[in-house]
Amino acid sequence: MKKNGALRDLSDELLMETFVKAKDLNLADDFVNLIAEELDRRAIYRKKIHL
Repeated sequence: MKKNGALRDLSDELLMETFVKAKDLNLADDFVNLIAEELDRRAIYRKKIHL
């Protein structure tokens, strides 16, 4: 099974929205960290999304 397979399928914009919503909803740190890792892998910096 591919690590973060489902996250890799998301567009950059949807991935950023998912990260923001996960933070807003105070979801599990492990889940937020998986999203953050994918953002980092794509070189999408959280500064860019005002976090």
